[in-house]
Amino acid sequence: MQDQTARLGLPYILPSQAQKHVSHNEGLDALDMMVQLVLADIADAPPPAPADGTCYGVAAAPAGAWSGMAGRVAQWRDGGWHFLQPKAGWLAWCALRQRLHVHDGTGWQPFTQIGDLPTLGINSAADETNRLALSAPASLFSHQGNDHRLKINKAGPDDTASLIFQRNWNGLAEMGLAGNDDFAIKVADGSGGWRTALGIDPSGHVATPNRPAARAWLSNPSLSPAVGSLTGFTETGFATGGFTLGAPVPGGNGNRLVAPASALYLMCLSAVPVTQGPLQVEVVLNGATPVLGTGLHSGAPIGRKICACGIVSITRDEWIALQHQGSAALEFGFNGTELSIVALT
Repeated sequence: MQDQTARLGLPYILPSQAQKHVSHNEGLDALDMMVQLVLADIADAPPPAPADGTCYGVAAAPAGAWSGMAGRVAQWRDGGWHFLQPKAGWLAWCALRQRLHVHDGTGWQPFTQIGDLPTLGINSAADETNRLALSAPASLFSHQGNDHRLKINKAGPDDTASLIFQRNWNGLAEMGLAGNDDFAIKVADGSGGWRTALGIDPSGHVATPNRPAARAWLSNPSLSPAVGSLTGFTETGFATGGFTLGAPVPGGNGNRLVAPASALYLMCLSAVPVTQGPLQVEVVLNGATPVLGTGLHSGAPIGRKICACGIVSITRDEWIALQHQGSAALEFGFNGTELSIVALT
């Protein structure tokens, strides 16, 4: 007949056994060590002043009173150390390290999840869509040795692999591969749609499809503007990034060209005289402030294109028009007296 249990090694009380209370008490002491097991620490050396009944995990290189007891549970009881050999799979909470440990048959190891985690919430609730959820002031991904790469993988060319930046759970900006294989930085347009601020195709070409830019002119073949008068614009060869034609210019012809964003703009102005006589054309902001001009010219020879280019700071919603000096008549229109403008910043 066996004298102890097969799994935990608890002593049996045998028939005709003297002092049966000894075996019974030994079994209680063993259960007291192993049930709801809490280890004060896992170490190689015993503490100098252990509390009665306190258990410790013996590490891989024990010394002193723990010598030769690697991997066991040591309990200080009745003025001495008592040891118990755990089996593989036993779990214990280490109070000092604040971590669950598992015995592998040889020693105590920090517990890690065995197999795949279906969801993981760190100070946050994960769900079937957001299977990894984290709520914290910051998160850190660091190298282990040299490099560290964060990888976001998508299935096919029409799928998405991106980062979305939100406020109150509403998307405001996105960067990545959004519905194609072009890298893009997008911003919400405020009406439920998205605008691409920057795009890079697989060839490396960089595009800014919403950069403010326009080429504008007045659809009047020939006009002799009065001195100090304004002319605006009625046509645009293109107008991107929000450039629009606004209200009519005061006391003149055509409409205001309204800046959609505050930026530094590159302007190119051209003026084409169709009669001889002095002329000067200036780009003015808000009908009053000159920012670029051709300078004073004689208007000869007729048909010569006079150009001026420069960089100008313009604030959002300021409007642009042309102001005239001199007596020469001008040819307006595409490739005549016109203005090209593009935001640089």
